[in-house]
Amino acid sequence: MNLSTRGIRSELRRTNSVSSKLITRVSINILKVFLVTLLFGVALFISAGLGMINSLIDTAPEITPIDVSPMGFATTIYDADGNVVETLVTAGSNREAVAYEKIPQNLIDAFVAIEDERFWTHKGVDVEGILRAVYIGLTSSFSEGASTITQQLIKNNVFNGGREPNFGKRIERKVHEQILAMRLEEIMSKEEILENYLNTINLGSNCLGVQAAAKRYFDKDVSDLTLSECAVIAGITQNPYGYNPIRFPKKNAEKRSIVLDYMEEQGYITAEEHAEALQDDVYTRIEAVNTIVKEDVAPYSYFTDELIEQVLQDLQEEAGYSETQAHNLLYSGGLKIYGTQDPAIQAVVDQEISDPANYEVVDNKFSFTYSLAVTHGDNTSQRYTDSDIRVFLNQSRLEFDTQEEIDRVIQEFKNATLVSSDTVLSEYIDVTLQPQASMVIMDHTTGQVLALAGGRGEKTTSLSLNRATYTPRQPGSTFKVLAAFAPAINEKGATLATVYYDEEYAVGEKSISNWWGNNYLGYCNIREGIVYSMNVVATKCLMDTVTPKLGFDYCRGNFGITTLVDSAYRSDGTRLTDISAALALGGLTRGVTNLELTAAFASIANEGTYIKPIFYTQVVDHNGVVILDHTTPVTHEAVKPSTAFLLTDAMRESIEGNDIPCRLTPSSPAAKLDRMPAAGKSGTTTDGVDLWFVGYTPYYTCGIWTGFDDHSKIETEDNNYHKVIWKKVMDRIHKRKAVKAFPIPDDIVQVPVCAKSGLLCADGICNYDPRGSMKYTEYFLEGTEPETYCDKHERIKICKSELPDGTTSIGIPGPYCPAETITSQVYMRLEAEDTYSDDMNYVFPWRLRNTTCEVHAEPPTEPETETEEESGEAAETTAPPPESSGE
Repeated sequence: MNLSTRGIRSELRRTNSVSSKLITRVSINILKVFLVTLLFGVALFISAGLGMINSLIDTAPEITPIDVSPMGFATTIYDADGNVVETLVTAGSNREAVAYEKIPQNLIDAFVAIEDERFWTHKGVDVEGILRAVYIGLTSSFSEGASTITQQLIKNNVFNGGREPNFGKRIERKVHEQILAMRLEEIMSKEEILENYLNTINLGSNCLGVQAAAKRYFDKDVSDLTLSECAVIAGITQNPYGYNPIRFPKKNAEKRSIVLDYMEEQGYITAEEHAEALQDDVYTRIEAVNTIVKEDVAPYSYFTDELIEQVLQDLQEEAGYSETQAHNLLYSGGLKIYGTQDPAIQAVVDQEISDPANYEVVDNKFSFTYSLAVTHGDNTSQRYTDSDIRVFLNQSRLEFDTQEEIDRVIQEFKNATLVSSDTVLSEYIDVTLQPQASMVIMDHTTGQVLALAGGRGEKTTSLSLNRATYTPRQPGSTFKVLAAFAPAINEKGATLATVYYDEEYAVGEKSISNWWGNNYLGYCNIREGIVYSMNVVATKCLMDTVTPKLGFDYCRGNFGITTLVDSAYRSDGTRLTDISAALALGGLTRGVTNLELTAAFASIANEGTYIKPIFYTQVVDHNGVVILDHTTPVTHEAVKPSTAFLLTDAMRESIEGNDIPCRLTPSSPAAKLDRMPAAGKSGTTTDGVDLWFVGYTPYYTCGIWTGFDDHSKIETEDNNYHKVIWKKVMDRIHKRKAVKAFPIPDDIVQVPVCAKSGLLCADGICNYDPRGSMKYTEYFLEGTEPETYCDKHERIKICKSELPDGTTSIGIPGPYCPAETITSQVYMRLEAEDTYSDDMNYVFPWRLRNTTCEVHAEPPTEPETETEEESGEAAETTAPPPESSGE
């Protein structure tokens, strides 16, 4: 800047100029407009915000004490015929709502400390907690919650558990929740709010409320809980499943420690009380109580067990309820659940699956689980289980011929382990008949599960191990259809006549052999691969035609198998995946459940349409409002109708047999029904650990599994007993059904083909195979039938001569072979790379193909002309003696 006298004057003149004054005036006016606009916008925003808040206040629902009180209506389950199957009145039914005065102070303090430390001072909304949560969210992550106990009570009982479809709805609910929390605190005391909260909260194991939890976990009234026990229960609430003290005692113990820390920090307990509570071996007592819990009524059936699981899941995933809300509704909300169970079919299943006569061919055993809780003389507690008995006996399996042997072994263990100063708190023995079994029956046209058995023998508890729906097992050869043959036909242009060469075969370092051993049959088609359950054919189909990835996608996406593993790692870093050659033979990481495997085959029975299995059609609330509706099932196309029919026809022959010459027998003749057509596939895993048969008729699909719970080998000389059970059940439930065949789609055609090539049959050749005619009529999707003739057979003209030593000489006829020795014969034609198989026994010897008959290699010798003398001598030599000529 020029600071001279002349420069200053020049600057003053410039500043006072007209243009400068105009620019300054415009700038000031723009600033004024901006400020006015800003103020107007702020005012408008505040006005809109206030209007929105007023609108939210006006639209907030009314609330009364009844809205947050425990419900007390029984839930009823009906079967498909409308009969009452079950009334849910278990310990978790929340029928024992306890008065505030009976709740121990330690339990109240524990919940307040961990859930809402300013509960006694705020008016329903914790402003300080909200500011703290916002600060933590801005400085680190939004992981802190600020909901008060009053808000949680309202969210769970008024706002459907807080599952909104979008952010806007969530904000709306949060505002309503805070408004109602403040209103509720005006009409209810803090004690009343806590009483309702503690009587409705979900505390795991179907326990709704602290009284139910006290009885379930400690077998005592809530008023008798110790400090340590109070901390255990309070620690469950933030994750009723993950902090369940029965399922996850270590996780709950960590949470119990946090609860006690909070209680000490907030002045509810002393450091001494804190330390004493931590030393309490409360989880041994929980386990002891868990082993002696008895039902007041008969245990639920396996079907009801799974129905309860399905409804709880659907209430959360489909209806949007929280876990607490779902349990409240199910056990005390007065629901009406219309199940799909067919009582007549279920009765047949229950009878046959548990009939001892059906297991006479099996070496039946008894296994057991065991729990013994004791207090030692020094007041320490300890729990022993069947694992300790295994160590005591130095054996990995606990299986015995009789229950008396089990009693003797347990007594020997106790005599060796306990001393006179030990006090037994509880003892529990659960004896299980082995091998076990499960069965599922579906109506494949509706997806409805009609009957289900999760085990054989007496069912002693509700919600127990369900082998039909909960326990994955290796499916064996049933997976050949799903993983290999279905995608090959449906997507890769293969047909039932497509052939693969059955031979010695390996994928990487894994050798693939057939179930009957290391004898190989040569060229075999997909139909034979299904009928005879051929391992090499199935694996080659997966590897050469389908690819493991496509097979995996079909099993999981098309056929609904959710237990498959894409990629996982063991603790040692070993990678696990089901995208491999083992998929074709059912060698899986985890296995499959009977329910999902049956549903997969039901999709083939249902002309290719998969229907997600359903256990109920509707759930109706206490006011008659339908809250869950499965009358319209979830479906998708698994395979085309033509593919479903082709697979069905091949699986039908696995039961009924076919006319293709083969030294094998079909895999499942034991399952052949008396009067109804049926199709199905068997599965047997290595060493006979798992036995499966999944099959169907035009009416129903049924899957049966049998095996030992500990994966032991099934000791039997007849591994078809499960198919016999399947047959007995299916014969009985079809007794009054009209006989009908599987429908044939309009786009299916029949063509005579050769079993060894899958191509058109060359008459006079394929039907003259030395083992019998290889001509048969096959079904094809129209447009996929073959157009060329068999290339695996050839008719060769040969010279066939008997040699002096009794053997037969065969060769290509030469110019000197007599006509009477020349004939023609049909032989197999193999590829150069084909290795040894049964087909090679019927190939014309390669060494003879380019050589002529060696027996007739030279022209025959002409006989010499005889002289009269020689002729006479000959006559004399050959003539009878004179003395005998006259007579």
